[in-house]
Amino acid sequence: PFAPPVDMCSLPWILAGVVLHLGYQLFLTAGYKIGDLTLVYPIARGSAPLIVTGVSIVVLGVSFSAWELAGVGMIAAGLASLSLVRRADGVRNPRAVVMALGTGVFIAAYSLVDGMGARVATTALGYWSWAAIGNALALSVWTLVVKPRTFATLISSRSVMLSGLGGGSASFLAYGLVIWGFTQAPIALVTALRETSIVFALLIGVGILKERLDLAKVVSTMVTISGAVLLRVAKS
Repeated sequence: PFAPPVDMCSLPWILAGVVLHLGYQLFLTAGYKIGDLTLVYPIARGSAPLIVTGVSIVVLGVSFSAWELAGVGMIAAGLASLSLVRRADGVRNPRAVVMALGTGVFIAAYSLVDGMGARVATTALGYWSWAAIGNALALSVWTLVVKPRTFATLISSRSVMLSGLGGGSASFLAYGLVIWGFTQAPIALVTALRETSIVFALLIGVGILKERLDLAKVVSTMVTISGAVLLRVAKS
């Protein structure tokens, strides 16, 4: 109720974003079923900047300096290198890698759509408010149709509802800031900086979920951080 009204020309962008966010959520959760957080999340995030940068250059005609491209490349390389990490049993997990890469495609797609859509809507907050409501409805309907028992469990559990309210609020605020960033800077640069959330995923995976920590994960994280620093310096 506090968001500015959107330009109706942005409606197709909102609808497209709803569909892409739904695909992202389904691919991501499927990846989490078969792979560690510290494997799936980084690869999904790491592949997105490369896709967005490529589309921005080829389709949108955006130009970047050599340093900016180097920063994006370092972030992507640091995260994508996690595909070489083995599980605790010493076996690689190619299925999880494939699901993570599919998730990365959806991340890149919705980033481009939401970035352009928010500019058409002339309000980042208004655009994301309607898109978030649409995404909530889409995911709820999908769950009700495909997994009715899960849906019944979710709506009847107070603890789950409270967790959803907390996680949903955090997600809304976080991505709302990202969409606002899309209206202030090139989409590819905002997307690349956003992927530094891998640092927090690493901490959560190791500290809370007790997932395996090895040298490859540490090195990948440091390369990612270095790329973010380079990108910020280049932008300045």
